[in-house]
Amino acid sequence: MLMILKYGGFSTGGLNFDAKLRRESTSPEDLFYAHIGSMDAFAKGLKVAAAIRADGGLQDALNLRYESWNSDLGKSIESGQQDFESLSSYAAANPCETVASGRQEYIENYINRIIC
Repeated sequence: MLMILKYGGFSTGGLNFDAKLRRESTSPEDLFYAHIGSMDAFAKGLKVAAAIRADGGLQDALNLRYESWNSDLGKSIESGQQDFESLSSYAAANPCETVASGRQEYIENYINRIIC
């Protein structure tokens, strides 16, 4: 749902909507309720995605996580100016003292706060 909102909705295609009967559900009425529950889950996901985008916290975390791609080295990698040999030489000459955390636990807790 985040990607659907990010790119302005659907230009082609749609969602893969799948509602099956499970466990002891055997009646046509159960299939009806399965579809309702699935559509409700899509709607809740859309509301959560809208709240995440409005809050901006996830985007801030992603920007922080990938900020090194805005450095001179990151830009030269993205532009194709670097190859494995040049990066190997760079890594040997500039040992990494610390590795930035991906902050996975923070991000999961952030999203859970919005969901709940």
